Amino acid sequence: MADIQKSKRPRQQPRSHQVVKATTAVTTGGSLLVASSLTFTATVILLTVATPLLVIFSPVIVPAVITVYLLLMGFLASGGFGVTGIAVMSWIYRYVTGRHPPGAEQLDQAGMKLAGKAREMKERGEQFGLLAAQ
Repeated sequence: MADIQKSKRPRQQPRSHQVVKATTAVTTGGSLLVASSLTFTATVILLTVATPLLVIFSPVIVPAVITVYLLLMGFLASGGFGVTGIAVMSWIYRYVTGRHPPGAEQLDQAGMKLAGKAREMKERGEQFGLLAAQ
């Protein structure tokens, strides 16, 4: 019974460990608090200085930012389309030369299904006299 009561109580660390933990926590917390307050102060000062400049130059800045954004998106889109086109052409080349790129089996199966359905529809049309037998 005494063993159970001992195991339920949390084991206390030596006093030196507690002091080191507390000192570390206070030091770290204090330094982070100082760093965050300096960052906040710098942000407020920079916004105070930059706001009038942004208001004065906004008729020039806003269209310039929109233009730069559209240019960048255009270059990124054209680059992406180019890479995609090259990848597709490479896949088609490998498929045509018989190297069987990934997905070639699925394409072949789809082609066989489509040909089978076309044959089936032709037979039905001939059966009902809709198509002339060739």
